[in-house]
Amino acid sequence: MTTLLDPTSERTTGERPISARSANLADGTVGLLDISKPRGDVFIRRLDELLTEMGVAVRHYRKPTFSKPAPLDLRRQIAAECGAVIEALAD
Repeated sequence: MTTLLDPTSERTTGERPISARSANLADGTVGLLDISKPRGDVFIRRLDELLTEMGVAVRHYRKPTFSKPAPLDLRRQIAAECGAVIEALAD
């Protein structure tokens, strides 16, 4: 069993199933989400380099601020355009 903790300020936790994982990242587009923390862009650029070398299509996104969840429109855009997403959590 895997336990994932949600860093948002929920008062009670709910159970959510883990999404199915892609068997091969090169089969789709990977979204790289910069959450706007310092140096997150450094991490994102390096991931882009590594994924591109592997033949993976990459798209970049950025949250307006790290202190709030990504806006609904941004989340919908990422979901429509990408099969997987990686968030940059760096300082």
